[in-house]
Amino acid sequence: MKVAVIGGGAAGFFCAINAKENYPEAEVVIFEKSSKLLAKVKISGGGRCNVTNAAESIAELSKAYPRGEKFLRKAFHQYDNHQLMQWFEARGVALVTQEDNCVFPRSQDSQTIIDCFLTQAKKWGIEIKTSMPVTALSQAGDQIKLDFPEGSSARIFDKVIIATGGSPKKEGLLWLEKLGHKIEDPLPSLFTFNMPREDIRSLMGIVIENTKVSIQGTKLRSDGPLLITHWGMSGPAILKLSAFGARILAEKNYHFSLQVNWVDEQNQEALLDQLTRISLEHSNKILSNFRPFNLPIRLWLYLIEKSGLAPSKKWSELGKKGLNTLVRVLSNDSYSVEGKTTFKEEFVTCGGVSLESINTNTMESKVVKNLYFAGEVMDIDGITGGYNFQAAWTTGFIAGMLK
Repeated sequence: MKVAVIGGGAAGFFCAINAKENYPEAEVVIFEKSSKLLAKVKISGGGRCNVTNAAESIAELSKAYPRGEKFLRKAFHQYDNHQLMQWFEARGVALVTQEDNCVFPRSQDSQTIIDCFLTQAKKWGIEIKTSMPVTALSQAGDQIKLDFPEGSSARIFDKVIIATGGSPKKEGLLWLEKLGHKIEDPLPSLFTFNMPREDIRSLMGIVIENTKVSIQGTKLRSDGPLLITHWGMSGPAILKLSAFGARILAEKNYHFSLQVNWVDEQNQEALLDQLTRISLEHSNKILSNFRPFNLPIRLWLYLIEKSGLAPSKKWSELGKKGLNTLVRVLSNDSYSVEGKTTFKEEFVTCGGVSLESINTNTMESKVVKNLYFAGEVMDIDGITGGYNFQAAWTTGFIAGMLK
């Protein structure tokens, strides 16, 4: 059996290795259009490679995917995050799980993961062709013909797995649409919010651990740490919101109002009670010297100023009006977002080959026999925390079974 894998990234390598493990006699070839292999693995997680998330259950794991949740929930029953962790450990890659459930190689170096894949590919005799873009794909009976740039002959394969990664524009997916696959328009997911008119940017570098954020006029909600940057806001809470809101925010042309709850308390009455108690128990302390909820001092001073209160004011002097103003700013602060910033090297897209065109049990195309899909080329994307890689491993594993 001759097997071609188009794409030399995470999903491509994983399904090539699994295909070879399942069919040792098969001839497996990886075709990568660029000169670099596993480029996204190299830079992911700040060069440490967040290989997966240690979520305990499949139900918990699948909730991290704005697109593909139901599809992956079924797929995870074939191959989940814990099996993936065992796969790496069994091949000499020690892993560590952080408090936030993000899983990294113990070496804290993505090269460890790359070396593992290259070692496995060599061990199994997988042929790797770099700078070899596939220019066309066509059916040849039950087989599939791949065309390459001028100077390279066309080749016929029994099975082909497409693991080309996410495409930022639909043009990059037209060749798959022409074969009969439904394509969901690609749009950025996982992006940060630009706030050129907001002076909170002067607090860049501050992280607030427990925030709740929402988009005004929508049902979009998120929570978690928030990072203030020199261009606006980032951090897990913002990135998660951008992922689940990818299509809605694109429709708004990335212009909207962001509501921020800076404290881990949603009930405004309960928050008012807490602040009232502080004003009684610490009546002689001045606002700037006593900050509630362990807020970073620079943020607290900024919020006092935004509330129109004097930092030198004593807590006892706030009165009901002052306390209510603080409640509003702490629990329902508002910022104007005017654009986004996408990390081009680590871009994640929503969109791709529609899951309606793919068999979840096998990852085989429903329109082209013996053609399979794996990874981000599909309309699957997850939030930050190792989820996008896990989708690549799971779909790559199933595709590599070549059923």
